[in-house]
Amino acid sequence: MIYMLTHYAFVRYALIAGLITGVVAPLIGSFVVVRRLSVIADALAHVTLSGVAFGILMGTISRTMGLVDPVYYGTLFALVAALFIEKLRNVYRFYSELAIPIILSTGVGLGVVLIGLAHGFNVDLMGILFGNILSVTKADLVRIAVAGAVVIATVFLFYKELVSLSFDEEGARLSGVPAGTINFIFSALIALVISVSMQIVGILLVSALITLPVASALRVAHSFRSLIAYAIIFAEISVILGMTASFYFDLATGGTIVLVAVGILLIVLLAGRVRQLVRA
Repeated sequence: MIYMLTHYAFVRYALIAGLITGVVAPLIGSFVVVRRLSVIADALAHVTLSGVAFGILMGTISRTMGLVDPVYYGTLFALVAALFIEKLRNVYRFYSELAIPIILSTGVGLGVVLIGLAHGFNVDLMGILFGNILSVTKADLVRIAVAGAVVIATVFLFYKELVSLSFDEEGARLSGVPAGTINFIFSALIALVISVSMQIVGILLVSALITLPVASALRVAHSFRSLIAYAIIFAEISVILGMTASFYFDLATGGTIVLVAVGILLIVLLAGRVRQLVRA
């Protein structure tokens, strides 16, 4: 692994991109899990897939439109979906949870239609679905780094508001927190995290990287800040071990990273059970 890092630029790009994802995915995932909105990542991921399929379709129709990376179309679709989620929450004020399955269903339906129009699954779409971390170029790395920096800076800037809405939304509203605006920003951050993660683990597995490290961290953390810290540590371990295993055993990198994250969760759960038995 060290030899490959020192001799092959694409391996360095892949590792750096994976490490960035290992920070931003559990960072946002901590808020997602605490707010019990884990399904929102799947909803926006499916909308992102629709955007990517639209971008690929545009590439087959127009050479000019094809110059734009389909990932940017996916990100744009996800940001628009984030806006619609907040609008639907206002429409269904007493049934706000309906907003997410509506967007999820729309994303799935639109994705199926656009994939069909784009003449089915091709190499580009398969890479987006299941991830292709070794295809990360220098331009991709810059895009991932910029998106990651935006996510981290925004969370830092609105940390107090995000925490308030996560633990006591009604109290936050009464204290003057602009819930609608913050909720949209939160959904937009998830969209950006998906755009960062899709090339690493693929759209179908991105929600796993957002939630699994947080699920492990919940068993050992004693505060919200420590939850974020542990989640990031577990995610980085998953990325490093997953990439290493995939290189040596010729496995799919995205799936291997997720399986390592599952393994960490099982170890944490088992360790917690052992501690309970020892104390008993």
